[in-house]
Amino acid sequence: MTEPKKYNPTELEEKWYAYWLAHNYFHSTPDERTPYTIVIPPPNVTGVLHMGHMLNNTIQDVLIRRARLKGFNACWVPGTDHASIATEAKVVAKLKEQGIKKSDLTREEFLVHAWEWTHQYGGVILEQLKKLGCSCDWERTKFTMDEELSASVIKVFVDLYNKGQIYRGHRMVNWDPEAKTTLSDEEVIYEERQGFLYHLKYQIEGTNEHLVIATTRPETIFGDTAICINPNDERWQHLRGKKAIVPICNRVIPIIEDEYVDVEFGTGCLKVTPAHDPNDKVLGDKHQLEVIDIFNDDATLNHYGLHYAGKDRFVVRKEIVAELEEKNLLAKKETYTNKVGTSERTKAVIEPRLSDQWFLKMDTLIQPAIKAVLEDESIKLYPKKFENTYRHWVENVRDWNISRQLWWGQQIPAYYYGEGKDQFVVAKTKAEALVLAKEKSGNAHLTEADLRQDEDALDTWFSSWLWPMSVFNGILEPNNPEIEYYYPTNDLVTGPDILFFWVTRMIVAGFEYKGERPFSNVYLTGLVRDKQRRKMSKSLGNSPDALKLIADYGADGVRVGLLLSSAAGNDLLFDEALCQQGKGFGNKLWNAFQLVKGWQVDTVDQPAASKLALQWFDAKFNAVLTEVEDHFEKYRISDALMAIYKLAWDDFCAWLLEMVKPEYGKPMDKATYEGVVIAFENLLKLLHPFMPFLTEEIWQSLAPRTPEQALIVATYPIVQPYDEKLLAEFDFAAEVIAGIRTVRKEKNIPFKTPLSLSVLNKEQMSNRFDVVLSKMGGLEAITEVSTAIEGAMSFRVKANEYFIPMGGAVNVEEELKKLQKELDHAQGFLASVRKKLSNEKFVNSAPAQVVDIERKKEADALAKIATIEKAIATLSK
Repeated sequence: MTEPKKYNPTELEEKWYAYWLAHNYFHSTPDERTPYTIVIPPPNVTGVLHMGHMLNNTIQDVLIRRARLKGFNACWVPGTDHASIATEAKVVAKLKEQGIKKSDLTREEFLVHAWEWTHQYGGVILEQLKKLGCSCDWERTKFTMDEELSASVIKVFVDLYNKGQIYRGHRMVNWDPEAKTTLSDEEVIYEERQGFLYHLKYQIEGTNEHLVIATTRPETIFGDTAICINPNDERWQHLRGKKAIVPICNRVIPIIEDEYVDVEFGTGCLKVTPAHDPNDKVLGDKHQLEVIDIFNDDATLNHYGLHYAGKDRFVVRKEIVAELEEKNLLAKKETYTNKVGTSERTKAVIEPRLSDQWFLKMDTLIQPAIKAVLEDESIKLYPKKFENTYRHWVENVRDWNISRQLWWGQQIPAYYYGEGKDQFVVAKTKAEALVLAKEKSGNAHLTEADLRQDEDALDTWFSSWLWPMSVFNGILEPNNPEIEYYYPTNDLVTGPDILFFWVTRMIVAGFEYKGERPFSNVYLTGLVRDKQRRKMSKSLGNSPDALKLIADYGADGVRVGLLLSSAAGNDLLFDEALCQQGKGFGNKLWNAFQLVKGWQVDTVDQPAASKLALQWFDAKFNAVLTEVEDHFEKYRISDALMAIYKLAWDDFCAWLLEMVKPEYGKPMDKATYEGVVIAFENLLKLLHPFMPFLTEEIWQSLAPRTPEQALIVATYPIVQPYDEKLLAEFDFAAEVIAGIRTVRKEKNIPFKTPLSLSVLNKEQMSNRFDVVLSKMGGLEAITEVSTAIEGAMSFRVKANEYFIPMGGAVNVEEELKKLQKELDHAQGFLASVRKKLSNEKFVNSAPAQVVDIERKKEADALAKIATIEKAIATLSK
């Protein structure tokens, strides 16, 4: 094939991705090789590619491509998550646009719309991942609502229920009034917000006395069922056994005593609203108080709110404050900052609410997960600092609220055969439920028509916690060949924000259903932020279009740009210039390839410099490969790329190619050419996981290849012993070459003008690299001397001194003119500085630091003048 002269990323990406798919390189089936398995953190089916996805999936692709090159049976399972809350919200919004209310539909009718929406938009993000170059086994693509995966979820629910781990309870939960569902504690984000503390007056029954009670939520007074005082608070002893009147609704409530009340907070009196505050619920249970729920599902007030019924809670808050003021029942209002719980999904302010929900007991299930990460470290977190976060969560775990008031998701397999709270059975199917219901009720005449399935769906995480097993059907068929081969998986790459939501729960499920860890290593990426350190988001408008970045800079460029600045666990400060740097690196490699392909090869002798250069690069390659392997071992992906980047840019392009490049118009010997191609191919193997498209293009263009010889399935280099002394000698020689080039630049001596180099070899360096020095420095002779050479240009490398006699290399007349011009400029500068220093007013009034700077300028100018004058004197001899 003929390669284009210009690097065109888009053209290469389309060509090679199609080629890889056509030859099925991404697909894996069990065989005799060692498996290397990654399961994708399934993005929401509602999602489109954003910067976090780009970073996360690039890292996964680097790991899977490297494993493939290393001879593992690499399997990367892709898929999407049904995302109950987010997806249902989108479907409801779409129906609203069509004039359809969810409440007007049956569950079955709504699910038809949900599946239509999913089929229309659900595959978008996976198609976008292909643009990034992700080498997932697309034949294995899974969806958490697939029939097999849903059946796995139901089987696990029934199993855990039968083990006594799942129970139904009337508990205080976090209610999302926008999604109209309960949330787990982990899905509530607490934000500091400025509001007000309202001091309300409660009249003591039968008196003109008022108690003042402080609250941030005056709308909840309709749910008050007691006032509580601390029995040790001297101020309120006279209120024992009395009753108070709730403002506006004029309901009479008891005054109770409990040491729970903080005598220092507010007035030392507490309004108790058991239906809308978890701590109040504890007090209410203890003192057997009435429980009054004042909210509808959407956080509007119900009939208990009297004339505020049907109004939103925040509207009521403003209006009720105005009414309290009008009735002289508001003592005062003061600014107050407190933490407000908000829904992670909808951002709505959550309401604590009593509700019948399903819970999973976590106290015993969590124990193997504690041991695996914090004790025997069979699962390692990278970076290790996240172990502290993990420890906090697992050691303070609460029972998991697994039910959601949604229709999109796996419907809870509980079937009610009567109106009583305990009149239900749990079974995988309605037919099985009927058998159990007849047995439990003693009613042999029950039919399936008498059974009513629980309306709630399971929390989305209750399906994705099975992901490493369910994608291989390991729940329904626990010992099938695929789960036995691929499980446990190797690496998990995800964000620290779901360390508890998903990672911890997968570990729990893995030990419960397979008796072992689901993965060995968890690589936690940082968040992608903008240059101002703000988290990227649609609302801020600071998140670039991921596909446009790929179009502008190429997938390889974007991948390199992201990875060069994303150390594990640290946030990435994204700058589009990083992608430009990545594209620039691609251009550098492309130009190197064009140079190599442009050489004419003939049967000529191999120059000594070229032979030595190839020996050096081989040693350098193995030294860097050793470093890269260590970085991968420690999951320092960014450091690994930087090491390879420098090897390619500095060592291969800037040094090796220059050292072996034949003179203009002359051919290259066959041995050197073949050696350069081998070096290039090895470099491409290291780079391929990071830059798959460009490296495959260059690989395929360097030599004819069969599909079995494609780079994607080539053999990764193995570290070979290397000569460290050779590397040290080259580094020394490189500094000498830099010194020679500096002299040529300073004296305007063209490279074609040969120079002689004399060395005062105090370091006792070998002359092994003299052939390279001669070629790279344009030298005609290198000699050792025992004393310094007067009148020659000189420089040092460590203790060695190098001398270059100017002789005929310099046009004396032109050089003297140049030096005189420099001398005039330096003397003029010195005069201006001295004029300032001779001004007494300046010296006496300026800060000492400023005067010192001027004196330093004077000293530097004098030193420069002395150097120039010495050079003039030398040339004038």
